[in-house]
Amino acid sequence: MNTILTTILIITGITTTLALLLTLANTYIADYGERKIRINKDKEFIVEGGNTLLSSLIENEIYLPSACGGKGSCGYCKCAINEGGGPVLPTELSYLTEDDMKNNVRLSCQVKVKADMEIQIAEDLLNVKQFEAIVEKTEDLTSTIKLLRLKITDGQEIEFKAGQYVQLLAPPYPGSPDEVFRAYSIASSPNNKGYIDLIIGYVPDGLLTTYVHKHLSEGDEILFNGPFGDFYLQDCEEDAILVAVGTGMAPIRSILFEMLNKKIDRNTIFFFGAKTPEDLFLLDEMTMFEKELPRFKFVPTLSRAPEESQWKGEEGRVTDAMMKFLEKKEGREAYLCGSAPMIDSTVKTLVERAFADNKIYYDKFD
Repeated sequence: MNTILTTILIITGITTTLALLLTLANTYIADYGERKIRINKDKEFIVEGGNTLLSSLIENEIYLPSACGGKGSCGYCKCAINEGGGPVLPTELSYLTEDDMKNNVRLSCQVKVKADMEIQIAEDLLNVKQFEAIVEKTEDLTSTIKLLRLKITDGQEIEFKAGQYVQLLAPPYPGSPDEVFRAYSIASSPNNKGYIDLIIGYVPDGLLTTYVHKHLSEGDEILFNGPFGDFYLQDCEEDAILVAVGTGMAPIRSILFEMLNKKIDRNTIFFFGAKTPEDLFLLDEMTMFEKELPRFKFVPTLSRAPEESQWKGEEGRVTDAMMKFLEKKEGREAYLCGSAPMIDSTVKTLVERAFADNKIYYDKFD
């Protein structure tokens, strides 16, 4: 009996000691203190160690693109960490190419600041700003898609290229205790520098889309930063093919406004995919573009057109309509926006129609 009690006391003592050691380790060993981050061998600042590099940069008003909101699922928040990054983490490997690895490129949302760092960031990202805005207008485009107009209220103006995106910040709200940011393409004209339009679809359990669709109202204040992205209208006279489904309409709408504002006269076809007639939107605008842009054609396509709808347009996937309308010839550009499967199938169709790989531009979202 005494032996059993002694054994229990020894085990309890060992367990208590280990717990104490772990507590001390977390308190002292994991306390990285203040650390210095130096950017492009020029700008530097002090941060509290232990946080991710991405969040540390945001705290110092340096905004890297991060479509997933820093969750490690988009691979956009890359930067070169020349010193202090530590070993590459398993969570980064699927997003880093061989060239990335050779050039010390890492995912800033995965790397924690545990030592002083020397990092390299594209100069244009150092000019990205955060904007304070008010929701000037919300409009239900369909039962699941809203258009937001965000009027900038802090005296700034936004300069962007048609096709680029911003990161929208949602504050904590019931069901979401933390701030959340996600990427959304700008849907408005670059000529309008005092506001931006966004087209946002509702995704069940999506933290930011739930905030927009269930909690955000006209008159509310909101923050966004940007612009980001290298998906934008190129300076070219070749025929242009535009392809989008659902909320992928956003950057294409901005591109069409850019063509209208600059009086760009190019043969242009916009293939837009939806499920049913109720999922089509902004048709009046598309009619306006067809009138104002002499060589522009809008081709909506329904994948699930009900027989009773008396739909007389194209049916099937957007790629079906493309195969019908596009002949096989070289010397054209394509701009695509949609989900990964849609982009992949569309690129395949375009290549079959003799589009060059380097003339196919796309904005792929989850």
